[in-house]
Amino acid sequence: MDNSGAKTTDLSDSRLTPVESEVIELFVQFARALSLPRSYAEIYGLLFISPSPLTQSELEERLQISKGSTSMGLNFLENLGAVRAVQIRDHRRTHYQAVAELRHLVGSFLRQHVLNNLNDSGPRLERIREHSSALTGEAKAHAHARLELLKSWCKNSRRALPFLLKILGDK
Repeated sequence: MDNSGAKTTDLSDSRLTPVESEVIELFVQFARALSLPRSYAEIYGLLFISPSPLTQSELEERLQISKGSTSMGLNFLENLGAVRAVQIRDHRRTHYQAVAELRHLVGSFLRQHVLNNLNDSGPRLERIREHSSALTGEAKAHAHARLELLKSWCKNSRRALPFLLKILGDK
């Protein structure tokens, strides 16, 4: 554990070099800020620093994480566009490598996790409106004002995100 109480990769562990351990911990810090599972960051970090693609079993062994965590992490990272599966000649197993284009990663994350949630907010905002109609007095006025603020945030975010994606050069 480090001073913050977070788990740190054991640098003395022969499965990981000190460079690999530090890169992994850097991505773990980023993942923590985004509330993503530690294992996703560990997988991406190891693939990011690895000079050659790795198999799922190599990731499991080197990172000491379960097959399920590795599979879920790889699936999430592939869907995000952060890793890609590659075939290595004369090898039957699928190997994975990190996609290292930041604009692609940010764009994909914004599209999949921010824009999709904003676009799906309509029914929830409608339910909030319905529930707030049952309130009375100051509570009702406050709830309606907050609902209008939420609607404004969603509308402005839906307008700004495509522009931000265009700046990033993301499709």
